[in-house]
Amino acid sequence: MTEGSNEQQERERVLLSLEELADSLQSTALPSFLDPLLSTDLTVRQLKVLTVLVTAEDGATGRGLSESFGVSMASMSGLIDRLVAQGVAVRSEDPLDARVRRVKATPLGRTVVRRLVAGRPELNVEILSRLSIDDLHALEQGMRAVHAEIGRGADAKK
Repeated sequence: MTEGSNEQQERERVLLSLEELADSLQSTALPSFLDPLLSTDLTVRQLKVLTVLVTAEDGATGRGLSESFGVSMASMSGLIDRLVAQGVAVRSEDPLDARVRRVKATPLGRTVVRRLVAGRPELNVEILSRLSIDDLHALEQGMRAVHAEIGRGADAKK
């Protein structure tokens, strides 16, 4: 066997191990994921719209959201009204066209989505503080590498 073949086998072994570990972590952390979801007053559709707003740097228009979600403008307007009433979204005038109203996530809305969608209970400071400094350095290096790769993937899609 060649050195490249051994490296490829080791890569496949580590990737399989990481996949199994990720599955185990997700199962173990599931109760921590469910708590914020079960305590929210948002409907699934409201959460979907709020998630789009959080990921849209300039917000979105009601018309654009209604088209994206395949619902009437009246339905989307009511949904946006409820998001605004809960303080997770805000309507504002479009800076380029005063006739257009943009909808953006508020800081509270961003926090809600982060807790519900992007939360990583296994990266909680209580858990991390119990790791050795060597493990923390290794985790930091791995997370930086993953973050960089995600950034490269996002740049490639632009």
